[in-house]
Amino acid sequence: MPFSILNSSEQVIKVKITGELKKSELDRIQGVASEAIKHRGKIRMLVTLENFRGWERGADWEDMTFALEHDNDIEKVAVVGDPKWKGPVYAFLGKGFRPVAIEYFASTDLKRAQQWLE
Repeated sequence: MPFSILNSSEQVIKVKITGELKKSELDRIQGVASEAIKHRGKIRMLVTLENFRGWERGADWEDMTFALEHDNDIEKVAVVGDPKWKGPVYAFLGKGFRPVAIEYFASTDLKRAQQWLE
């Protein structure tokens, strides 16, 4: 399974992405986040990348609807994975161009990422 929602019942939504992320999978993750926002208000996200291979080519990644509608509802996003993906993930998530606090942590720093989210 390329991605799984590990927990969406708390203020922190935990997602694990394995392999290549497809646009349809991102849409489902955003759907879970939208529901959490609707029921609980502001959220934080912990995204763990495992054997990550990037993003599906040819998909419409330019759709910014979710960000425009919910950026003010997301306090923080912590991404944990191989350091080689830090720059591409920051670009994909628009770090520095959105009001959401976004930080990237090495795979060995999961505890630090969890503490940062608190």
